[in-house]
Formats: sequence, structure tokens, C-alpha cells
Amino acid sequence: MTGEGGEAVGRAGDWAEVRFVLLEPGRRAPSLPDDTARAPLEVRVRGYLERDARPGEEAAVTTVLGRRVAGTLVEVLPPARHSFGRPVPELLPIGGELRERLRATERPGA
Repeated sequence: MTGEGGEAVGRAGDWAEVRFVLLEPGRRAPSLPDDTARAPLEVRVRGYLERDARPGEEAAVTTVLGRRVAGTLVEVLPPARHSFGRPVPELLPIGGELRERLRATERPGA
């Protein structure tokens, strides 16, 4: 879905990317080159949106490994930057479902 400005509106459960600043320039290692040290260290994380949000708003995602990460919503259904195209929503949960099935079949001492 898109909002009034044409940007994608993320719905709870959508695959999305958030970003946050991990280290401000003054907190970075002193051994970094000057141009790198002047820039904040930014982290981008992809996962499933916890609540509806629009790009630019604060949002939280749960990663495929179950980690909760909060930041500013960058994009809903972000494409893989390696040019394989946008993710297929129906395929995203497969990894987690497979891990659950494997855990269910594990035997103690095996």
C-alpha cells in the first residue's frame, strides 16, 4: 500500500528495513581516518514490522533470528541490493519454519 506521498506504508508483519546510529562521530575509534571519524556509524537492519509505520517514522522490527531492533523506518519490502529483486513475502518465513521443525525432531543425546 502507498501513502499520500506515494511512499509505501508498512503494515504489521511486513518485511522492512530500519536504521539507527550506533556511534556518533565523537564516540568512534580515534584510529579511524578523519573522513570516516566525522561520520556516524549507522546500522541498517531488516525484519518484520511490529506495527504499522511510514518511512521516516520510528518503528521496530523482529529479525529472522528473533531479535527486536528499533529505529527509523527506511523502506517497506526493500529489494536485495545484489539485484535479485524484491523479496517474495510468502517465502520469507520459510527459514524460521524449517528451524522450528528441526528443533521439534531433535532428540536428546543425538
